[in-house]
Amino acid sequence: MTQTKVLLVDDEEDFISALSERLRVRNYDSQVATSGEAALSQIQEDRPDIVVLDLKMPGIGGMETLTKIKAIDPSIDVIMLTGSLDREVGETAIRAGASLHVFKPIDIEDLSGKLEHIKKERGLD
Repeated sequence: MTQTKVLLVDDEEDFISALSERLRVRNYDSQVATSGEAALSQIQEDRPDIVVLDLKMPGIGGMETLTKIKAIDPSIDVIMLTGSLDREVGETAIRAGASLHVFKPIDIEDLSGKLEHIKKERGLD
């Protein structure tokens, strides 16, 4: 059984490293990128199944990165991650192609549940 590849994209290195480690413990092939540019480069080289993408980052922001990910491969599921509690932000991300929207601070059990939901929907098990 192959592991589901998850790419975590956030400019907060400590946060993203800890989250990646927690996903590895839960049997995900977890990679990290600390910018939209790095994420797009990584996606070209090694296509993930799911991307967890922060909305606010320096350089290419989350919405632009989301649009570019969908242009590269529309089948990649993207979970948009934001510190904003504004529901409109999440709805905009969904309209732009994100599968789901989650708020920071993220609960690992909540994220794991969302990843499992996407895996089941896509038959990645």
